[in-house]
This record gives sequence, structure tokens and C-alpha cells, in this order.
Amino acid sequence: MPEPAARSPKAEQTRRTIVDAAMGLFRRDGYDRTTMRAIAREAGVSVGNAYYYFGSKEHLVQAFYDTLQAEHAAAAERAMAGERSFPVRLRAVLESWLEVAAPNHEFAGQFFRNAADPSSPLSPFSAESLPAREASIAIHRSCVEGSDLKLAPALREELPGLLWLLQMGLVLFWVYDASPGQVRSHALVEHAVPIVDRMARLSRLPVVRGVVDDLVGLLAALRST
Repeated sequence: MPEPAARSPKAEQTRRTIVDAAMGLFRRDGYDRTTMRAIAREAGVSVGNAYYYFGSKEHLVQAFYDTLQAEHAAAAERAMAGERSFPVRLRAVLESWLEVAAPNHEFAGQFFRNAADPSSPLSPFSAESLPAREASIAIHRSCVEGSDLKLAPALREELPGLLWLLQMGLVLFWVYDASPGQVRSHALVEHAVPIVDRMARLSRLPVVRGVVDDLVGLLAALRST
């Protein structure tokens, strides 16, 4: 498929049309029952053209993830603008994700069933999900670097990735949250952020620093294996 920089406006529009058609069918018929042929028909393109842009349904979902990620990044930056307080910025990042993702809650469980498989390309930890994962971690890096939070350099480097894992926990909770408007997910953010802020600030105390160093060492060891 063509690289983003090489796509013409017409190709970009075709790609967007295919993604929109796929999302509509996923919502209506379910992910498992939707075929690439049905997506092509809904988008008004040939099956060959659909496969030219997306090699599989998984690639379509990845494109959806990328779009959602871009929307989250823009929303988070707007919400954090002018704020230096770390808990305020972190709450803005997590709340903006809930707001951007809200229209997709009804069928999010269908994607999660596939994403929960460690071997699936839809897993947030897969090689195929690397661009979306790195983009999400970059949002948390911006959150930390633009804040008033003072940390040891080693922990400052690791914290964005740890915050991304926190967000993944929120995503899992949100998928199963059947409360009206997913109010319980918003409550989780409200209560979790002060705890994270307190733990991060405590990391500078001498009695805690050794544990922090051990945690950083553990993360480094996991990456090297």
C-alpha cells in the first residue's frame, strides 16, 4: 500500500471511505461477521482496491486506531494547554481519551475479544500496533515534560510508558463499564490520578528511591529479554 507521503488527495479520500465503511459495518454486523467483500461493496470500490489499501480487516482496525490516536492527541493537547499541574494534565489526558472513544463504546468489546489474543496484530503490544502505541506514549511524555513534576531522570524516562500501561488498564475497565455514560470509568480517573501523583512525588524521598531504582532496573531487564 502507498506510504502516507505518496498518497494523492483522491487516494487519501478512498482510504478514508473504506475505513468509514468498515467501521459502519463493524458496528452493525459485528467484526467477525464483516468481510472485506462487504466492506468494499459498502465503500463503493472493488475488492481488489480495498485490499490494495488494506491487506486485511486487522489493517483496517489499525487505521481506525491511528485515527482515534490522532484525535486523542489533539484533544489532550487542547485540554493540557496552559496547565503545569501534573495531576491536572494527567486527568486531561485520560479524560480526553474517554471522550474521544465514547462513540465507539457499543462495539468496543468486539475489538477487545481479538485484541486480547497475544498473537493478534490488534493486541496493543503487537508489532503492528507499534505506531499507535508510540503515539500514545508520546502523549504521556508531553504530559510529564510540560508539568511541574520533579523526578529522578531515570524515572522521568520510564514514566510515560508506565502511564500508558495505566491507560491500558483504563481501556479494559471502560470496555466492561456498563454504567450510563461510563460514569464509573470517569470516577476511576478521578480517584486514580491523585494516587499516581502522590506516588510519583514520593519517589524522590530517600526511603523510596531504592525501590524506584529497582523498578527502573526491572523495566530495563524486561526490555532486554
